[in-house]
Amino acid sequence: MSLAVTTDGPDVLVLPVRAATAPDDAAPSLVATAPPPADEVRGEAEALLPVTRLTGRAGETLTQLRPGRTPVRLMLLGVGDGGERAWRTAGAALARAAVDETHVTLALPVDVPAGVVRALVEGLLLASYRFRLTEAGPTPALAGVTLLTAAPDAYTGAVETARTTAAMTRLARDLTNTPSAVKNPEWFAARVADAAADQPDLHLRVRGPQELADEGFGGIVAVGAGSASGPRLVELDWRPADARLHVVLVGKGITFDTGGISIKPVPAMKLMRKDMAGAAAVVAATLGAAALRLPVRVTALTPLAENMVSGAAFRPGDIIRHYDGTTSESTNSDAEGRLVLADALGYAARELRPDLLIDLATLTGANAVALGKRTGALYSDNDELAAAVLAAVADAGEAAWRMPLPADYLEHLGSDLADRHSSPDRGAGSVMAALYLREFTGELRDRWLHVDMSAPSWADGDDAELTRGATGWGVRGLLRWLATLD
Repeated sequence: MSLAVTTDGPDVLVLPVRAATAPDDAAPSLVATAPPPADEVRGEAEALLPVTRLTGRAGETLTQLRPGRTPVRLMLLGVGDGGERAWRTAGAALARAAVDETHVTLALPVDVPAGVVRALVEGLLLASYRFRLTEAGPTPALAGVTLLTAAPDAYTGAVETARTTAAMTRLARDLTNTPSAVKNPEWFAARVADAAADQPDLHLRVRGPQELADEGFGGIVAVGAGSASGPRLVELDWRPADARLHVVLVGKGITFDTGGISIKPVPAMKLMRKDMAGAAAVVAATLGAAALRLPVRVTALTPLAENMVSGAAFRPGDIIRHYDGTTSESTNSDAEGRLVLADALGYAARELRPDLLIDLATLTGANAVALGKRTGALYSDNDELAAAVLAAVADAGEAAWRMPLPADYLEHLGSDLADRHSSPDRGAGSVMAALYLREFTGELRDRWLHVDMSAPSWADGDDAELTRGATGWGVRGLLRWLATLD
C-alpha cells in the first residue's frame, strides 16, 4: 500500500463512483479526484455510467478493457454515500475484483477525510485475507495498491493505523482458524510470546497448570483437568510510561470445547476451534495498542483450557472454588467458559485493580438466537462506558447491541450448595451468563463491560471485509475505543 501524487501510466486505474443520494439525482456520478484523470479517461468513464446501469452502490465494480491505451484497464468502483462504511466495503470489493491484477492505482477524492482512507485500506487488507493449510488452489496476484492523492503526507498516519489494525485482526483470525489439533493452551501461549518478543514496554507472564492450582484459579484448573494439554493463563501487559488509565481486557480461551461430560452433538462441536476467539481478540488488541503506542495501559488476560472428556474431567454437580474465594455449582460442563472467565475477572478485580474491565467471550448460542450472526450482545451497568464502546464498534465496521441486566433474574443464580449456580436452566441464556460474570467484578462492577460475541466471531461466507471463517471480531472495535482514552 503506497500513497502517490502521480503515476506514470498505470495499467489499471480505479475511479470512484458515488451513488445517487437524493430523489432529484438521476444517476450516479464520478467522484472528483485530485489529481483528476486525463480528460479522455474521464469522458470515457462518464459515458460508461448510463449504458452499464451502474448504481454506485458501495462495492459495485465494473472493468473496461482499453487495448493499446493507458491505462490498459479502467475500473469503476462504487462508493455508495461516500462514508467510512461504504469505503470499507468498496476497498474489500476492489481487493476481490482485482485479484488477478498485480498492481492497481486508485484515485482518491478531493479533500477526502483521513477516516475514509483508513476504512478503505482496512477493507483492502481484510478482504484479501486467506487462511490455508495447503498450497493447493489459486493464489491472488494482487501485490500492491497505490492511492493517488494531491496530499499524500496528510494520509500517512491513516494508512499506517489501518495497516496495524488489519494486521492485528488478521492475527486474531489466524489464531482462531488454526485447528485445535495444533492449537492447545501451550501453543496459544507460545504464539503470544512470539508476537510480543522484543516489543518495548510489553510484559508477558504465563502461568502453567501447577501455578494455577497453587494460586487458586479453580475454574481454569477444573475446565482443563480433562485434557492431556494443561491449562494456561496468559497475562500480556502494555505499560507505556505516560499511561494515566489502566484497562484490563479478558478473553475466553477455550482452545477446543467438546462440552466435557455434558458432551455436545457433532454439529455443535465441529467449529469449536473458534471458542477462543475472545482470547485472540484481546491479545491482538493489546499488541495493536503497543504497536500504535497508545497512551493507555492495557492488560490482556486469557484463561486457556481445552474442555475434554476423560476420567479426570470435571463433572456436572461439582463445586468449584474460584480465585476470589467464592464457589460455583456447575451442573452443565458445557457452560465452561464462564468458569474460566470468573477466575480471570476475579484476579483482575482483586490484584490488578484497573480503571476499566472489559471481557469478550464466545459464550452462548443464545447470542445468535437473540441478535443473529453479525451482532455481539453487550452488557454493562455503566451507560457512559457502554455508549463509548458501542460507538467505537460501529465506527470500526463491527456491530453490537446493548442488552439488559435484569435484577429479577438474579434469583436464578442461587444455589443450595455453593455461593452461586453457574449454569441455571432458567432465564435468558446470554443474560444469565452476563449476570454470573458480573458477580466476580467486585468493586469494578460499575466499570465493567461484557460482550458475548459467539455469533459474530465466525462468518459462513465472504461479505465485504469479512472472509469465510474467523472474523477477528472485536479487534477493530477495541482499538478504536482504546484510541479515545488518555
